[in-house]
Amino acid sequence: MGSASCLTRARRLLRIRNQLTRECLAELLSTFVLIIITLGGSAQKVTSEEMKGNLLTSYLAGALAVMVGIYIAGGISGAHMNPAFSLAMCLTEQFPWWKFPIFFLVETLASFLASGVVYILYYDAIWHYSNGTLTVSGPRETASIFATYPADYVSVANGFVDQVIGTGVLMLGVMGIMDNRNKGVPKGLEPVVVAMLVLSIESSMGANCGCPLNPARDIGPRLFTYLAGWGSEVFR
Repeated sequence: MGSASCLTRARRLLRIRNQLTRECLAELLSTFVLIIITLGGSAQKVTSEEMKGNLLTSYLAGALAVMVGIYIAGGISGAHMNPAFSLAMCLTEQFPWWKFPIFFLVETLASFLASGVVYILYYDAIWHYSNGTLTVSGPRETASIFATYPADYVSVANGFVDQVIGTGVLMLGVMGIMDNRNKGVPKGLEPVVVAMLVLSIESSMGANCGCPLNPARDIGPRLFTYLAGWGSEVFR
């Protein structure tokens, strides 16, 4: 009884009552989990030379990570995990504009932190695979573990169009799933359906640019690689 009473008091003391703070922490945690699983799947594929993972497993990791993130924060912040989704919600007047920059910063920070954890987790594997040199291009490059890079044949204009279309399809699909006027998804299974949507987009639109579909997922990890030793080439 004494221990239960202590736990109850601890919960009261640690409980966060400010709604914005709760939402920011939820976004931080859900985006962190999304990125650590997504980048972990990519790191396993690259550093094992596709012996312990391949393109499909990395796509599955990313899609299932979206599902987990929604289950973590969906009831608190809506589990945006993506500034593009926050923007879409603002444009449809379902989310206040003043929260947009806050969510953007929180999601980017979470992506940056998750990149650091993946780097620590796969530190030995990255350095072994890269032969001690952190490069953005070449047969032993490791920058693509963290951020996506366009194929050699893709122009800047085509890359821009690729991301607009892919992200647009994602937003359209999510909005349709969320719309109560549609046929609807069984309650509690919405994250699973969104994960299937993400997997379908990755499987059909990933060839040109790797299908990031998420500014925070790209900016945070890319900034991390810049600071961690890959250099300014990650932005070129």
